[in-house]
Amino acid sequence: MATKSQPTSDELLARVLSSLNDDKAEDVVQIDLRGKTAIGDHMVIASGRSTRQVASMAEKLADRLKQEYGMVCKVEGKDTGDWVLIDTGDIIVHLFRPEVREFYQLEKMWLPAGTSPAQSEN
Repeated sequence: MATKSQPTSDELLARVLSSLNDDKAEDVVQIDLRGKTAIGDHMVIASGRSTRQVASMAEKLADRLKQEYGMVCKVEGKDTGDWVLIDTGDIIVHLFRPEVREFYQLEKMWLPAGTSPAQSEN
């Protein structure tokens, strides 16, 4: 059996964004964490329209990364679907229902004061 190559964090980010785009994620924001923290290189925050969509996006993303790279991601919150965290090691992905995302305003914690989140081009 051939060993799957480990992607760079930028390749992994591109695949995460592509997966979320395929699943119709909304308001996708990516935050570069390099040099800010040791928890990962990038953070991705996105919304789904319902608990079902949020849980489905999380499940499909984890499945795609497992199939393509042999990665087993840590997933928290998929059962409720309000806020799902997917930890790939290099990329931290937060998927929210819009109301929950607005309540926590996670982007504001990681962006410098006075800047707005950079929306993904996907």
